[in-house]
Amino acid sequence: MKGFKAPDFADRQRAAEAARKAALDKFRTRPAADDPEVIAREKARLEAAKAREAREAERKAARDAAVREKAEAEARAAAEAAEQARLAAEQAAREKEERKEAETARAAELKAARDARYAARKSRKK
Repeated sequence: MKGFKAPDFADRQRAAEAARKAALDKFRTRPAADDPEVIAREKARLEAAKAREAREAERKAARDAAVREKAEAEARAAAEAAEQARLAAEQAAREKEERKEAETARAAELKAARDARYAARKSRKK
């Protein structure tokens, strides 16, 4: 079995030259810009870009609609909460008024009872 032979400087130069030549050949064999295949690929690329932009616009419109819908729902909820608060305030005011009237009626009853007791006491003294 032979041992490994390390490439010397000349071998490395030949390999580099061959790589440069292969890259140059690849560049030279590239089709021209007016080649129908190149034109078809560019057209397909443009169509894909337009489709991607359309999908992005559709997603953006859907996101905007969702945000708008959420804002409307929050506004409806806030309006409903404000209406509930207004109704609760009205109910509390009515209850307060009823309590005040009940207290006034109770005070009138107590005064009438006190006056009746006073009148009874006065009539007993005579």
